[in-house]
Amino acid sequence: MQIHPVRYDHPDAVRLNAEVQLEYAERYGDGDLTPMDPSQFDPPRGLYLVVYDDEGRPVASGGWRAQEGSAEGYADGDAEIKRMFVVRDARGRGLARRVLAALEDSARQAGRRRMVLETGTKQPEAIALYTSSGYAPAVPKFGIYRHESLSRCFAKPLGTPAASGQALPPEPSARTAPDR
Repeated sequence: MQIHPVRYDHPDAVRLNAEVQLEYAERYGDGDLTPMDPSQFDPPRGLYLVVYDDEGRPVASGGWRAQEGSAEGYADGDAEIKRMFVVRDARGRGLARRVLAALEDSARQAGRRRMVLETGTKQPEAIALYTSSGYAPAVPKFGIYRHESLSRCFAKPLGTPAASGQALPPEPSARTAPDR
């Protein structure tokens, strides 16, 4: 397995995003309506990662984008996790945990102070991942789903860049990920 930074609009990221939207629709009746622009994930104010299996297939993804204090409940210095996803036949291999750690390290290196995310009660495996990784319920809630009863928001302080011993993946480039 290899983790590669790509743009949010890279074909493999788009393919995985379409799959996660289908899963959201299965669980909630609709996809995620959060507005997102690919440039929001461009370093240094964000990062988007795709995991490729040994055959070069994209099997997992996740990204973060910078947020600042807003009416939607974000705080200055937040890094918001978006589109954490692992395809069904690759689950249970620790891929989401590896992506999450890489995203945290990247956000920390970019000077972000807190990692935040929103998930839903119909995603118990996501909630288990985040709570076992040090995320706690965030108060106040944030994002476009902050008033929804099924929405759960979590946050984790990032600390300083020196707190992480993990190297960051290289910045995205046109040749970073295998062409499809």
